[in-house]
Amino acid sequence: MRVAISTDSNSGITQEQAKQMGIAVVPVPFLINGENVLEDISLKQEQFYERLLTGADITTSQSSPADLLDCWDALLEDYDEVVHIPITTGLSNSCETAIMLSQSYDGKVQVADNQRISVTQRQAVLDALKMAQQGFSAAEIRVRLEQMKRMSRIYVIVDTLKYLLKGGRISAASAAMGTILNIKPVLTLVDGKIEPLAKCRGKKAAKQKMLDLMHADFDDAFVEEAAAGKMRIMIAYSANSENLEEAEKWKQEVSQSFPGYEIHMDPLSLSVACHVGPGALALTCSVVI
Repeated sequence: MRVAISTDSNSGITQEQAKQMGIAVVPVPFLINGENVLEDISLKQEQFYERLLTGADITTSQSSPADLLDCWDALLEDYDEVVHIPITTGLSNSCETAIMLSQSYDGKVQVADNQRISVTQRQAVLDALKMAQQGFSAAEIRVRLEQMKRMSRIYVIVDTLKYLLKGGRISAASAAMGTILNIKPVLTLVDGKIEPLAKCRGKKAAKQKMLDLMHADFDDAFVEEAAAGKMRIMIAYSANSENLEEAEKWKQEVSQSFPGYEIHMDPLSLSVACHVGPGALALTCSVVI
């Protein structure tokens, strides 16, 4: 039985990369100053940050039901089953919508609610591909992915508190005081939602905090998986051109802190970038199949 894998562009997987991987990526729609655009189709990374920095009104939406159905129908012309891996339910209704739509496919479409985003969502896609190649059914892949929903970590630091304030994740008073004191919060994903975890004075201290948190994960929650070589470390960054040099330096810091690990780096998905703004850096890990 041949199983296809689909996801959405919240994974950070581009349309070109999807072709190379042999998967399908449903683009996420954005509304920018009243104009509907699609991530990586009519909205590229640099265009997004240009508009974000000029104060454009940007909101995200879930993938169109019609786009999802068209994607699955096309895949089922060549495959027997589909596993769809959407953004975490904590940040979008996309997963709930996909589950509802999948019910009309008599089990041929399985939607994995494994609470991933950005590079961790990408890793879930790679895990699903590996299982599909090993002959697992769509239902078996979905169950395994959902069993692994808590087997990843994502830590993010921001360069400005403006976007956390705009999204209602901190108060105006906290934003003002944080800016004065150069406070850089460390954010994490809790039950699929982005939440503040720690406060640090300056970005250097915040980056060290992320490294410390990740080492604690490897020494505690994932000690057996790390010993078995089943951990992957990934970093992500807000992909405006000014941040790329800092991201490369961050990759070197992570490599030095975790010798022997190959570090994968990708731009943050735009759905996360909306909440954290330009200049953000992320450190993540996932247990792999």
